[in-house]
Amino acid sequence: MHDIVTIPHWIDGAPRDGAGGRFGPVYNPATGRQTARVALASRSEAEEAIATAKAAFPAWRDLSLAKRQQVLFSFRELLNARKRELAAIITAEHGKVLDDALGEVARGLEVVELATGFPHLLKGEYSENVSTGVDVYSLRQPLGVVGIISPFNFPAMVPLWFFPIALAAGNTVVLKPSEKDPSAALWLAELLAEAGLPSGVFNVLQGDKEAVDSLLEHPDIASVSFVGSTPIAKYVYERGTAAGKRVQALGGAKNHMLVLPDADLDLAADSAINAGFGSAGERCMAISVLVAVEPIADALVQKIRERMSRLRVGEGTRGCDMGPLITREHRDKVAGYLDVAASDGAAVVVDGRGVEVDGDPDGFWLGPTLIDHLPTSSPVYTDEIFGPVLGVVRVSSFEEGVQLINSGRYGNGTAVFTNDGGAARRFQREVEVGMIGINVPIPVPVAYFSFGGWKESLFGDVKAYGASGFGFFTREKAVTSRWLDPSHGGINLGFPQN
Repeated sequence: MHDIVTIPHWIDGAPRDGAGGRFGPVYNPATGRQTARVALASRSEAEEAIATAKAAFPAWRDLSLAKRQQVLFSFRELLNARKRELAAIITAEHGKVLDDALGEVARGLEVVELATGFPHLLKGEYSENVSTGVDVYSLRQPLGVVGIISPFNFPAMVPLWFFPIALAAGNTVVLKPSEKDPSAALWLAELLAEAGLPSGVFNVLQGDKEAVDSLLEHPDIASVSFVGSTPIAKYVYERGTAAGKRVQALGGAKNHMLVLPDADLDLAADSAINAGFGSAGERCMAISVLVAVEPIADALVQKIRERMSRLRVGEGTRGCDMGPLITREHRDKVAGYLDVAASDGAAVVVDGRGVEVDGDPDGFWLGPTLIDHLPTSSPVYTDEIFGPVLGVVRVSSFEEGVQLINSGRYGNGTAVFTNDGGAARRFQREVEVGMIGINVPIPVPVAYFSFGGWKESLFGDVKAYGASGFGFFTREKAVTSRWLDPSHGGINLGFPQN
């Protein structure tokens, strides 16, 4: 055990060893070996982190916009310069290949860059002389201490969706990362400190359900942001709102890609591979169901199968296309769906259980898997599998495909592949999904829009980042003002600074 390092919390600007005495294992999924243990917070440790953030709030809230902006600009520059460091940490603990990890950091950087322009996004409105001598204007002010609960599949990007905006708006933060890959959050905390963020403004509370419940129940937590599976998202939303908190809880998905007969089948096949097997399918925006409108299904399945034969599965720093799954238990669960598919009458065209890997055979490997003629009654179709399993459902028309998508419980992301502009326009109007791609397989919006789905993919009304993010992390005041006499502030010919 002497080689097993302990991953601590980050409280009041410094690492904090776990005093609660509970720890969880952290693995390298590519080798199957434990590389660290992470502290699992007790209630008292959670209370300490929250109290620290509460104590830091007044000074951070009252800091000028210009000084807060300087911290965010500095953080952006440091993150961009050292992004390969962070990507290597992600690859070592999550398993995704290095290029994919770099892409994750790049998408997080987009939100940091958006947040640096926050003075414009926090501006209120002003109406003069609404009544004789009376003006009305609005102010946007921070909430206080905000909690963020992030998932294992994007240990850097998802926290970066939330905390730059929360900090820009003047809030202080307690981040609870996944206990499966916790080091990225600690690295981000250290970088924020290097960028000049005052101690206590950003805290990392490592842990499991006990830490989550502490954030949901503590009276000093004003809001909770969550991304994860639908059952847990529903739990977070209901528990948090019952405690009087503002909650945005982004849940799971079962994303469909509808391919029309006029589509470019080579583009569709490439896109199905990229969206189905990137990050080993551990993405809430992964395409897990390809809906082929006949008569193109056989040709499309053959093109996908040919491309799958060229994919390299292995350790993330070796130039492979796809890495392992996050844990042995999750790999086994996903692999079990292949037997379910066969028993339900589907055809397992490519079975990922026998994949040859470029890496340690003890890693949590499951190769890309293709299942054709998938019945919509099968759990392989209805469940969010969260692995490299692509199912093919055949339909006879555009209308049948849209109806199939709309009948599902999720509404996170979807895509249509077609060269018919009218069909694409009709699809975007009729489909009941929050994020739509037209010849784009993973339609994650850029930072100045907002991320979030419909139905059981989003609990609460507020999406992540963009203008919605700034609305979530602030409260609005409306001020009605009358001044009877003008005032004079004295003479000063210089520009005011900070």
